[in-house]
Amino acid sequence: MRYWHDETWTLKAREIAVKLGLTHIDLDRISVVMSNGSKSRRTIARIHTLGKVMQLGMKCNSFYTIELLSERFSKESEEEKAKTIIHELLHIPRSFGGGFRSHRQYVNKRTVEDAFKRLNTP
Repeated sequence: MRYWHDETWTLKAREIAVKLGLTHIDLDRISVVMSNGSKSRRTIARIHTLGKVMQLGMKCNSFYTIELLSERFSKESEEEKAKTIIHELLHIPRSFGGGFRSHRQYVNKRTVEDAFKRLNTP
């Protein structure tokens, strides 16, 4: 696997968070990296965090990183790319404490589609 920071998508993710009113997200503590070489068959993106134990051990606050699997993400339409970023951002809980929101209630096709519509409503 190879990883690299992607400033363009970091800025786009932050912009999407602002436009959607996700005010619980500390924009300075989210980042986007691209990866290449994943053996995963269907995954387009993943979100990672610095968990509570690591935060305590390192004496730092939570941080979230969205990983975009370049082989698949680059083939998506611009609309699907935005939905992918939205999907990952919706996993970040209101506490911004290093945990994740589950797919069931908070992150699903309906919530992503609703957020995408809000994103594109003037």
